[in-house]
Amino acid sequence: MNESFFHLAKPKRKGILPLIFSRFLFLFLLFVLQIALAVLSYTLLRHYFPWISGILTAFTFVMVLYLFNCSMDATAKLTWMLLIAVFPIPGAFILWFTRKNFINRRLSDRVNSVYLDTKDILEQDKETIEKFEKKDLGAYNLYKYINNFGCFPVYEDTKLKYYKGGEELFEDLLKDLKKAKEFIFIESFIIEESYMWGEVLKILIKKVEEGVDVRVLYDGTNEIRSLPMNYDVLLRKQGIKAKPFSPIKPVLSSHYNYRDHRKIVVIDSKISYNASTNFADEYINRKVLFGHWKDAGLRLEGSATLSFTLLFLQMWNVDEPAPEYHYYLQSADKVKSKGFVMPYADSPLDEEKVAETVYLDIINRAEHYVHIMTPYLILDGELENALKYAALRGVDVKLILPGIPDKKLAYAFAKAHYRRLTEAGVKIFEYTPGFIHSKVFVSDDKTAVVGTINLDYRSLYHHFECATYLYECSCIKDIEKDYEDTLQVCSTVTPETIKNEKFFYKVAGNLLKFLAPLM
Repeated sequence: MNESFFHLAKPKRKGILPLIFSRFLFLFLLFVLQIALAVLSYTLLRHYFPWISGILTAFTFVMVLYLFNCSMDATAKLTWMLLIAVFPIPGAFILWFTRKNFINRRLSDRVNSVYLDTKDILEQDKETIEKFEKKDLGAYNLYKYINNFGCFPVYEDTKLKYYKGGEELFEDLLKDLKKAKEFIFIESFIIEESYMWGEVLKILIKKVEEGVDVRVLYDGTNEIRSLPMNYDVLLRKQGIKAKPFSPIKPVLSSHYNYRDHRKIVVIDSKISYNASTNFADEYINRKVLFGHWKDAGLRLEGSATLSFTLLFLQMWNVDEPAPEYHYYLQSADKVKSKGFVMPYADSPLDEEKVAETVYLDIINRAEHYVHIMTPYLILDGELENALKYAALRGVDVKLILPGIPDKKLAYAFAKAHYRRLTEAGVKIFEYTPGFIHSKVFVSDDKTAVVGTINLDYRSLYHHFECATYLYECSCIKDIEKDYEDTLQVCSTVTPETIKNEKFFYKVAGNLLKFLAPLM
């Protein structure tokens, strides 16, 4: 067995590769190009400078008109307008490149084709959906909206367990993996050679020896961040079917912007996990990076697991034929439970903001409270207005964010929202012990969402995401209790704390907020 599988030291970053493929380097090179073009133009064409200036002004005006009339989010339009006003040629080029998506078109076509081919593959139980419609017409209409973009049935025969931390989830996950008889599917944004992944991998290799079909899908950025470049080959040598999603290659393409941020584990279509927890030691607090790391997740046992089986297979089959859907989706155990469960996903390639719409629906239909945990708060105008309006109409709107950030610039962007939100009555808290990584919405003791979707542009616009929508399920009381317990170790954001905020966060958040849609 290759020793690298159980190497417990923190992997070294792969030299210069992370920098080469970073958004910062790309923007920096565009800035340098703009300066070089300006200097060259003035040196060689200074006699024609008035003409060139006029042409650039006209060009900028045309680009602004284009942005006014395109379907882009309003906040993103403002960002592009500013970039094009300051850097007309490079700004227009990158806008054209990202909007046209020439190289990315192939990925988009494959993903949308897979979704179309499987749109009706899971049958919606008629009795269940009739009950759901009678129970809450608004929630039923949300179901209809979501199912315009995929196959997301509502179930009422699935047992749920909520986890308020990665440690307890990890403990149950190991037990369930050991019971697998037919297959194990794992999809994760981050896999790192660590104690956590090593313990999982020992079980996976043993299960392969027992004849279990084991598949591992991880985002391709792992190969420049936390894993050897040939890690899928190493796994396949152990009998595990493995592949990176959209691996990074030395080719300029906008598809690197679209990452697989989902976290799914499926065991025999009987049990599934949907959480914010990746496979690295900080997620179970075995390694301390930013104080105590708080995650959240769900264990599902019953029919709703079929949806996560389908979600995994859809992503797995993006780049290869998929004859096996029906084999893995034949049946699932029905478990007596309370409430309705709807796993769902969001793709960045269909131009529909499903994840954001679900969050907006919860905020807009809340009557008493909406409580949110999120590691990042980089909002577009629509979400910010929805939160403020809910608070202004008397809804108890609370947000829990990290007390210790993992990314200082993202933290600064979040703080740039604090004043406007708190002035409208939104209550904001920071998790004093460390870093909140949970992605949780809970409202009115009857509706909740747990999954992988942050309140930032990355999750809402650029990532493949998934979550579980819950309606009147027993575990919702556990989610709200976890929220109230977490509040006890949080500090409250007040006008005084905002006024006394560190200079860096004040300046960076407000000066660079226009870049938020590009982060």
